[in-house]
Amino acid sequence: MNLKNKSYVILMGTKNFTEKYFKDKDGWLKISARGKEFRMTAEQVLNHLLPAFAGVKPNLIIKVEHHESANK
Repeated sequence: MNLKNKSYVILMGTKNFTEKYFKDKDGWLKISARGKEFRMTAEQVLNHLLPAFAGVKPNLIIKVEHHESANK
C-alpha cells in the first residue's frame, strides 16, 4: 500500500464550495473553489486545514481520498 503524500487528495469545503489540496512533483497545490491554482508550502497547507480539524471553523467538511495508483 502506497502511503506517501502524493497518494492523497484532501477536500475541504461546505455544501456550497470545495477546495482541493494535493502534492504533485513540484510540491503542494491548492485548487480553489473557482478553479484557480495556488502553490503552497507544507506549512501553508497545515495552516489552512488545522482550524477545520480542530473545529474552530464550524460547518467545514473534510474528506481525504487515497489513490493507490499515484506516482511513486
